[in-house]
Amino acid sequence: MIRKVVVVGGGTAGWMTASYLKAAFGDRISVTLVESGKIGTIGVGEATFSDIRHFFEFLDLKEEDWMPACNATYKLAVRFQDWRGPGHHFYHPFEQMQSVKGFPLTDWWLRGGPTDRFDSDCFVLASLCDAGRSPRHLDGSLFKRGSGDEPLGLTMSEHQGKTQFPYAYHFEAALLAKYLTGYATDRGVRHVIDEISDVRLDDRGWIDHVLAKEHGELHADLFVDCTGFRGLLLNKALKVPFVSYQDTLPNDSAVAMQVPLDMKEFGIRPCTTATAQGAGWIWTIPLFGRIGTGYVYAKDYCTPEEAERTLREFVGPAAAEVEANHIRMRIGRSAQAWQHNCVAIGLSSGFVEPLESTGIFFIHHAIEQLVRHFPDADWHPRLREQYNSAVAHVMDGVREFLVLHYRGAARHDTQYWKDTKTRELPDGLAERIEHWQVQLPDTENVFPHYHGLAPYSYMCVLIGTGAIALRPSPALSLTDDTAARKRFAEIRDKARHLVSTLPSQYEYFTEIRRT
Repeated sequence: MIRKVVVVGGGTAGWMTASYLKAAFGDRISVTLVESGKIGTIGVGEATFSDIRHFFEFLDLKEEDWMPACNATYKLAVRFQDWRGPGHHFYHPFEQMQSVKGFPLTDWWLRGGPTDRFDSDCFVLASLCDAGRSPRHLDGSLFKRGSGDEPLGLTMSEHQGKTQFPYAYHFEAALLAKYLTGYATDRGVRHVIDEISDVRLDDRGWIDHVLAKEHGELHADLFVDCTGFRGLLLNKALKVPFVSYQDTLPNDSAVAMQVPLDMKEFGIRPCTTATAQGAGWIWTIPLFGRIGTGYVYAKDYCTPEEAERTLREFVGPAAAEVEANHIRMRIGRSAQAWQHNCVAIGLSSGFVEPLESTGIFFIHHAIEQLVRHFPDADWHPRLREQYNSAVAHVMDGVREFLVLHYRGAARHDTQYWKDTKTRELPDGLAERIEHWQVQLPDTENVFPHYHGLAPYSYMCVLIGTGAIALRPSPALSLTDDTAARKRFAEIRDKARHLVSTLPSQYEYFTEIRRT
């Protein structure tokens, strides 16, 4: 049996892995996490996918406990600002698309929606984001689907039978790592603070042990590489090649800042905002007490100095004395995330830029897959192959989805945005775009493997970005639209009711801290 695991690297990836393994296997395995006391957490992955709620549920962690400790807030959607043109925005919400007479509401909207805002016509969450509302009432109860008993959006996802929850989280990554450190060590994870000076292989080429400067040899049956973009174990020691995505996703740099603000005055919008810029986009993540912000750009179009200046001007006077952190991103994935007795999780496995907040989703998905395919003493190769396939499909699928944002963006005011319309596409995407122009995305014509994104996500991006011509199903011209118009009216009425009754995020999280 595999009894001993060493996780190399801390941060979000390392401590999520150690915590989850302990929650899954308890004392039946020993887990050691070794991390440097000098390497900080990259402040990019502070926004999440709605699947992350399953991680906290698995660890039996309550929102009212961990969220205040991590300055966390709710995220109902991603807001895309200026991708079609200056002043225009749309949302990609965590809310499943409703259907009428077998056709998604977006089809009916293309035929003739009540307004020019597909997102607020088809989804309740768009209006809650515009109004800055919390998804929970002050007593902690979740908002409901109109007069029914089921929380809005709490429907079965079309992927892997998982429940789609109507929100995700924003949090401070360093504080979450600290919180999970306490969780994991309380449950028996050994925490070693030291520098890894070498990785020693055995005669087979497998990892025998890692050598720490002060603690000496650290042996294990299974090693988990959470060393970030360095890929210390998987890429450097085991020589697993890296598959770059930069031919289709050129953004390779970021400059990030943590800006303290009066969030009562600023407001805590319940969404991540991605604002298009001349050579990329700026993220804004509202937390309780500050915002996390950064400019993701391609160095072929923008220098680090230009990027920092743009970011500071975007934030305004509050950024004047704030230190900027410049980051080089490795965009792509390792050819195999699991090689021999080493599994890479987090940035060492792969990264596909933070546009849809998939970094922590990749971590969570990889940990789940590791538990599902956990090896035995015979190291059956089929388990490794299935794990590698699952991880690769998730990253390749997200890559395609992100490329669609750029290809679909109507913005073309700089060379960067002009080139997004002519750059090479991942295999199969051009054909799928042609299909979507006459039939909106469904389970039969999106990326053919699980990657965490349902067809409605593609609909939001295609309609919202505006450069790809779309049309409703011809069948709708022969179908009575009375039921669709009624559904649009129901969504509008539900949104108005919720906006008038739900508290702001600032009000909600202030109340949590009092109790």
